[in-house]
Amino acid sequence: MATNDFHKLKSNLPFDLSASIVVFLVALPLCLGIALASGAPLFSGIVSGAIGAIVVGALSSSPLSVSGPAAGLTSIVFAAIHDVNSFPVFLSCVVVAGIFQVLLGVFKAGVIGHFVPLSVIRGMLAAIGLILILKQVPHAVGYDVDFEGDENFYQSDGENTFSDITQALSYFSGGAVIIAIISLVVLIFWDGKAIKRHPYLKVVPGPLIVVIVGVLLNSLFVNFFPALELKAAHMVSFSGLSGEINIMDLFTFPDFSRLADPMILRIAISLALVASLETLLSIEAADKLDPHHRITPLNQELKAQGIGNMVAGLMGGLPVTSVIVRTSANVAAGARSKLSTIFHGILLITSVILFPTILEKIPLACLAAILIVIGYKLASVTILRDMIKRGYVQLIPFLTTIIAILFSDLLTGVFIGLLVAVFFVIKSNFKSAILVIDDGGKYLLKFTKDVSFLNKAAFRLAIETIPRGSTVIVDGSHAQFIDQDIIALLEDFIKSAPIKNISVELVKSNGAKNAYFRP
Repeated sequence: MATNDFHKLKSNLPFDLSASIVVFLVALPLCLGIALASGAPLFSGIVSGAIGAIVVGALSSSPLSVSGPAAGLTSIVFAAIHDVNSFPVFLSCVVVAGIFQVLLGVFKAGVIGHFVPLSVIRGMLAAIGLILILKQVPHAVGYDVDFEGDENFYQSDGENTFSDITQALSYFSGGAVIIAIISLVVLIFWDGKAIKRHPYLKVVPGPLIVVIVGVLLNSLFVNFFPALELKAAHMVSFSGLSGEINIMDLFTFPDFSRLADPMILRIAISLALVASLETLLSIEAADKLDPHHRITPLNQELKAQGIGNMVAGLMGGLPVTSVIVRTSANVAAGARSKLSTIFHGILLITSVILFPTILEKIPLACLAAILIVIGYKLASVTILRDMIKRGYVQLIPFLTTIIAILFSDLLTGVFIGLLVAVFFVIKSNFKSAILVIDDGGKYLLKFTKDVSFLNKAAFRLAIETIPRGSTVIVDGSHAQFIDQDIIALLEDFIKSAPIKNISVELVKSNGAKNAYFRP
């Protein structure tokens, strides 16, 4: 290792270790919740969280992205396990999906990620922030019915994001509310200038302090205020993973006996495509959040994710993707390199195996407070103000993406936001590619840049509005590409112009970029 690399590693280490603890605390309930919602063994969520962190983290070129089981895949995974009627057989699908992802990386499918506009990416991040806040309110008041990590509007229990909050107000726990409020106060204070100026305290993660405070408060309730005590339903739960258990009994291994079944291939392709899309979106978001503005090679990321899914399938884990919530927590906690991701994976697997009973003392209310603060940072008013300043062309896709994700799911919402953004791109292109100047009956029709078939409607409208008896000068010297549909329409206009007594002149020059406008 070069001397500069060693010094950089040494200087980053305190921040990466601190951030890894935060990501671990966020990832722990999410991994368990997603496994529960997927109808898979709880330990499979921990396995995929660790593999996503350690294997994908080591192979990925992203310095801040965190990978693990994704909420966006829960419905697909649940249906797939049901269809194959065997978790080991499902694991073979995950292995095959990983192979497909590696092939997507080899064939450079990662370029798809570059076509998502900034307005949609920012809308996606803001929507995730709002979802975190809305989904964690019930957990903060002790209504722990929906699984941790759910990002969909419609929930498996028949409720939706807003009705769940309404229900929570009728079933709240006083102890949970107290722990959540105190946790929020501690997090806000710990994020203040007084702590940041302190040379040692600034590397101690606020969420770790919050978890310790939450455990101590509940112990206080147990001993002195029994009415406020939080029961097991309001705590992190491993449901059978604690106690005297042979470690190897926790792992499930794949069954490849049905690889020839077309259903296996169909499920594998579905997993590969959805996981890849979610990864590409998350990586684009991670790069936007990165304070150092580093850019991740997307094809390399697909290969890393593919290898991660192959290992996850072989070790009994759920499919992994790059995930926005844990990535956001990593960035917010001050991570500087991929070591934070890797360390959190090590913490995840070792802590669950070595001391699960201690982890089961953590109240979900204090974890909810941590996620609410992360959500606020993603959906702050400052971001909205910035988008307003950029104009309606950026603001409308941004707001559309937020609303669509809030009332559906991540991929559906992004797709809707993308459609709206593309509409404004096309509309803008219509206006800017063709310029019409009226100088008292003399018209200059100028192609200001490349003109595609998408400009056909705008071009037709421009020539149809030119009145009889006009003189028209057509200048296409600045357009390198002119679609044949546009040229055909121009030639038809030239031929029909005498009928309207319109004189048409083409500006031709040796320096014209397009051959049609050269002599």
